Amino acid sequence: MNVQVPTEPPMFLKPLSALCGPDDPIVFPPQSRRVDYEGELAVVMKKRCHGVTVERAREYVLGYTCLNDVTARDLHTRDGQPTRAKAFDSFCPVGPCIATDIDPHGVDLETFVNGERRQASNTKHLIYPVEDLVARVSAVMTLLPGDLIATGTPGGIGPLRPGDKVEVRIESIGSLKNPVIKIQETRA
Repeated sequence: MNVQVPTEPPMFLKPLSALCGPDDPIVFPPQSRRVDYEGELAVVMKKRCHGVTVERAREYVLGYTCLNDVTARDLHTRDGQPTRAKAFDSFCPVGPCIATDIDPHGVDLETFVNGERRQASNTKHLIYPVEDLVARVSAVMTLLPGDLIATGTPGGIGPLRPGDKVEVRIESIGSLKNPVIKIQETRA
């Protein structure tokens, strides 16, 4: 995204209402003109933790899954912070499963839009390794079972449009596929 690598990972929260699963639609909100995909590896927490060290972080991890950190890019730019841009209902597709026996430091990640590959990288290139992220986040807030930590997206993010089909594939986890739809106006 042509930004300087931060000295600390940026943190933001997504509401539970943003969660959706495989094959659930991503709803393109009328407040935005540009909605982007961001394929990412997600860390799924196994047990409550706070102030965990890097060395012990993996003890608190249940496994890993695919995540699409959908973002209304124009709103993110306008607001200067990510809360509204990343919080719309359906803006956090996850799945298709939780893989418990993978090495998160070397799996391939790809994102496809309408069958065309748009992102391709490997988690060995993460700026902040999984253990570092768990330690940094748990230093700020208590993590609970089922909480997700998104690890960041590789280069190649881009816009989605209603009618698109987006797919995040991660080696040894599987494929997360979601259609993009436009919200239908209701008449009173």
